[in-house]
Amino acid sequence: MKLIMAVVQDKDSNRLSTALVESNFRATKLASTGGFLKSGNTTFLIGTEDIRVPKALEIIKENCKHRDQLVAPVSPMGGNADSYVPYPVEVEVGGATVFVLPVEEFHQF
Repeated sequence: MKLIMAVVQDKDSNRLSTALVESNFRATKLASTGGFLKSGNTTFLIGTEDIRVPKALEIIKENCKHRDQLVAPVSPMGGNADSYVPYPVEVEVGGATVFVLPVEEFHQF
C-alpha cells in the first residue's frame, strides 16, 4: 500500500477531486499555503494499493496544469536591497508536487 501526497494549486483542486472520485480513489483534502508565493494550495492525501499508483499519478498529471502568473515581489526588510526587483515578475505556477510513500499498516475505525 502507498500514500500519495499531492500538493496542488487551489485552482486545480476541484477538478482533481472530481477526477479522483470518478476513478474510485478516496482522498483527504487539506488546506495548505505555499512558502514561495504564499498562495493557497490544497494537499491531497490518497491511500491506494501499489498497483493503482500509476493511475492516480496519471489523474494528477492530467488535472494539474502549469500556468504563468504575475507576482508582486515583497520588499526586503533589513536585507540586501541590491537584488530587489520593484516590479511584478512572471513566474510559472501550478502543476503538482507529489510524494509517494510506503505504508506499513492501514487501519480504518
